[in-house]
Amino acid sequence: MEPVTHDQDFHAWAKRNAELMRQGKLSEIDAEHIAEELENMGKSQKRELVSRLAVLLAHLLKWQHQPDRRTNSWVSTIVTQRTEILLLLDESPSLKHDMDSTIEKAYGFAGDRAAREMGVGKETFPKSCPYSFDQIVNDDFWPM
Repeated sequence: MEPVTHDQDFHAWAKRNAELMRQGKLSEIDAEHIAEELENMGKSQKRELVSRLAVLLAHLLKWQHQPDRRTNSWVSTIVTQRTEILLLLDESPSLKHDMDSTIEKAYGFAGDRAAREMGVGKETFPKSCPYSFDQIVNDDFWPM
């Protein structure tokens, strides 16, 4: 396989480095870029968790504060996000560490989103997330 740099063709670079590792040719791998890519993968999973939590929390806020506007679409979004969050945490259990700060970060985004979608001020909602992690991912939890 022809050597190619990380910046020239990521796919070819990744395939080549994987093959070099499988062959035990560790002195030929692009270790610096591989380490960078692994770090980025971890950051990407963390961003996905925050994003999914933000969507879920926004819908839980809307569910709680707009009972007359509840729809099957909201139910579907809540159930889907709960499932995807639990799958993500099952695949990467270390994402559970420092979950309180992850939830608070996501809640900041969720409050902004829910306020915009509801046409209300962000002060409508508590400053800190009113739901525990266990409630957030519990299929039987529907805030009233």
